[in-house]
Amino acid sequence: MSKKTVMFGETEALPAIGQGTWYMGEKNSLRSQEVTALRTGIELGLTLIDTAEMYADGKAEEVVGEAIKGVRDKVYLVSKVYPWNAAGQKGMTACEASLRRLGTDYLDLYLLHWRGEYGLEETVGLMETLQRQGKIRRWGVSNLDAEDMQALWQVPGGQACATNQVLYHLASRGIEYDLLPWCQQQQMPVMAYCPLAQAGRLRSGLMTHPVVNEIAQRHRASPAQILLAWVISHQGVIAIPKAGSPEHVRDNAQALEITLSDEEIAMLADAFPAPGHKTPLDMV
Repeated sequence: MSKKTVMFGETEALPAIGQGTWYMGEKNSLRSQEVTALRTGIELGLTLIDTAEMYADGKAEEVVGEAIKGVRDKVYLVSKVYPWNAAGQKGMTACEASLRRLGTDYLDLYLLHWRGEYGLEETVGLMETLQRQGKIRRWGVSNLDAEDMQALWQVPGGQACATNQVLYHLASRGIEYDLLPWCQQQQMPVMAYCPLAQAGRLRSGLMTHPVVNEIAQRHRASPAQILLAWVISHQGVIAIPKAGSPEHVRDNAQALEITLSDEEIAMLADAFPAPGHKTPLDMV
């Protein structure tokens, strides 16, 4: 397996493709398949697993907990806290509940899911307390735009933020205008959720687009693999696609082997141009 990695800090190299868990845990009938998919991913080197207390009201964390039993030390475990839990005792309680569901005593990374009513100072204070207690190793944010990140940078301790997790795929390139360059300048990795776009017409349009398919044929790859290869071709970007079956996980892992040429990246940019002006941050 290719060793495409992204540096988290000065010493930690993480795989450029991880595993997302949104929509996992929603159907008991799929649980064993979801657990098997996550375990398959770990075996293939997709050792970053991203989840959240929000996903299936904590049941996605339970699925992850089952999947990482006996292999916790091989996994880089990420979860996220609701904005209304992101300070004080509420945050302590939320983190402890996530740890219980995950069957572990620490998170590698804990993210603010999106910005809410609590001040960034209060959330940073919570994260620092959880770090001192050994419950989390690092912390970051999700769904914060460039202006929010600059505000975070002004908060004491805010520059310890390890990542920003945002929606990013070939048909949603707004972060390239200011947010992605800013994060790259700070040498702060970006985690791309929905790197294949959400299910539905947009995703279907990406997968069936003639340019995407032409490049896929060149590489003897699937359109999804080309879309993932495009996301991780950007400096400091990790893709976290959700895959509910071992077959999908294997497909995702093989995207680590694909390197797009400059010509192919230009073809994709022509087909799906980045906006030349500031656009609102896409969120789902």
